[in-house]
Amino acid sequence: MSFKNQRPPRSADRPINEEQMKYVIQTYGDLLYRTGYMLLKNPHDVQDILQEVFIKYMEKSPAFHDREHEKAWLLRVTVNTCKDCLRFRKRHACSNWEDLENVCEAPADSELLKEVLSLPPKYKTVLLLHYVEGYQLKEIAQITGLSENAVKKRLQRSREALKKQLS
Repeated sequence: MSFKNQRPPRSADRPINEEQMKYVIQTYGDLLYRTGYMLLKNPHDVQDILQEVFIKYMEKSPAFHDREHEKAWLLRVTVNTCKDCLRFRKRHACSNWEDLENVCEAPADSELLKEVLSLPPKYKTVLLLHYVEGYQLKEIAQITGLSENAVKKRLQRSREALKKQLS
């Protein structure tokens, strides 16, 4: 009997063991990876998604009628987890460093951006919200949960720190 052709026995009331998990990964791993990659277009995100899918599979330890039911369940969980990832990306958009450097037209702007990003988070946040995103002090206070006076003081201190770094 070949390992790939024969599914290890499993009862619905017992947790999944290592041998059964290896079988599932070997049988469905490539299919789930391709499915995730088609949706996310990022191999690192797909690897994270597949880890989540296999963890859900181990935690839930679902009982299936047949192999097609198991395959459909794994595909559905993969697609739903990918959709969750896409929703998160949409709501929490971020840029990588190369994208930010490409926005800067002059080398001096790129250097300034590096200095801004090297500030402590409490200063960097208010500075970016005010100068890059264009928020007013009152709006920054609402976003950060600080008072307007605290936002003003942090902006002042961030400008001073930036001036000190640049000189």
